[in-house]
Amino acid sequence: MIEVNPPTEGLIAAIDLGSNSFHLMVAQEWQGEIRTLEKRGQKVQLAAGLNADGYLSEEAQQRGLACLREFAQRIQGMDPKRVSILATNALRAARNRQQFIERAEDILGFPIEVIAGREEARLIYLGVAHTLADDHGKRLVVDIGGGSTEFVIGERFEPKALESLHMGCVSFTQRYFPHGVITEAHFAEAVSAAKQELLNIKSQYQRLGWDSVVGSSGTIRAAEQVCIAEGWSDEGISAAALKRLRKQVLQYTHVDDLVLPTVKAERRGVFVGGLAILTAVFDTFHVEHMHYSDGALREGALWDLVGRSSHENVRQRVVQSLAERFHIDAAQAERVKVMAERLFAQVQVAWQLEPNWLKWLSWSAELHEIGLSISHSGFHKHGAYLLQHSDLLGFTRQGQAMLAFLVRYHRRKLQWSDDDAISAHVRQPLLRLMRLLRLAVVLNHSRDAHAVPMPTLRCEDEDLVLLLPSDWLQEHPLTLRDLQQEQQYQQSAGFTLRFE
Repeated sequence: MIEVNPPTEGLIAAIDLGSNSFHLMVAQEWQGEIRTLEKRGQKVQLAAGLNADGYLSEEAQQRGLACLREFAQRIQGMDPKRVSILATNALRAARNRQQFIERAEDILGFPIEVIAGREEARLIYLGVAHTLADDHGKRLVVDIGGGSTEFVIGERFEPKALESLHMGCVSFTQRYFPHGVITEAHFAEAVSAAKQELLNIKSQYQRLGWDSVVGSSGTIRAAEQVCIAEGWSDEGISAAALKRLRKQVLQYTHVDDLVLPTVKAERRGVFVGGLAILTAVFDTFHVEHMHYSDGALREGALWDLVGRSSHENVRQRVVQSLAERFHIDAAQAERVKVMAERLFAQVQVAWQLEPNWLKWLSWSAELHEIGLSISHSGFHKHGAYLLQHSDLLGFTRQGQAMLAFLVRYHRRKLQWSDDDAISAHVRQPLLRLMRLLRLAVVLNHSRDAHAVPMPTLRCEDEDLVLLLPSDWLQEHPLTLRDLQQEQQYQQSAGFTLRFE
């Protein structure tokens, strides 16, 4: 039987900028499934380049950029909406991350998104869940990365609990095995520190419970391969096999001397730190057996790309949840949203706004009053803070910064700065969305006190002209005053707004 080749327009790609390794995965979406075409990975050890002050060294940056130059060749020409490039703990922690991101984006030609720990955990679970049988019963999923370890309890494709703890194979090896020296005392100290971290989630996770335990990531894969090669296990990692592995590792006195079957040389340098974390997980949660899954962040990122174009849009669910949790006036949010969307439609072509930007405008309209749950005074600032610093599943750190920017500047003075963490490549469209949102808010300032006609909006470059029915503004002097104030605000920021 001749197999029909899947269409090229189904090509999707994910790049995982991990703390220890960078990974590229290219696949095709074909009849509801994802077919892997290519996987590449390099040990970059970005986390090893973080100094005590949280700055990423030039040497570590160059290791990462060299890897990305190779990855860039593979993804050139792809649809930007079908490429996901995600950065994790090392770049979350790096104080100079924007410097590296800008250099990396110049090489790749695509935006890089820094994701929060819980979002990383969600994507890892999505990747793992799609590689396992669709069985009933809850799973505990553990992913030991270079700088953080993610823990998820989920059932089928739905996570029930998500956590990311600040411990990883690179950071633990550096901290507890200085200069690569291995001793039983060092190992015991590392295990104890990991158990201390696990106390943050132990009670909650044990209350939820699970039926099986699944591990992903390089550390767990390497541990499983050693256990199988030594004949200690047929599949996965048992508690007894892990004890034998630990005993064997502790026979060595330095990480450079570690010789373990199937463990690559570049993995040996950080394996002992990962093994200490794995030992703490087994001890804390009384794990008897852990299965291994090939699914991880990059697989989850691909499924998330597919989901965002179909029915699995977690971001919209998060926005709705926020609106309910913070008791947002749903009717007012809908009035602002409808008007903002219609204004968007009138200037979309002239301003060359991609359709995807409409989602960001809609979400910001739905959430623009979220800060009222804290205080009326400066509520736009409170709202921005909530959106910037919460863990919002489905949103990257940059995505949260974009939402926060729109909410922060939907009213009052326009005095933004580089501290708003908005990438240069999205600043212009974001400023345009902000101006549309502000107009929708001003025109609906009286809420439902009177009917508001849908205005006509024209633009010439950055100049906006707002047209309302004849004499309507004279009959509504409060709105006229608000528009005059808005005109001054926009003028002070270098924009032109006229209304007739």
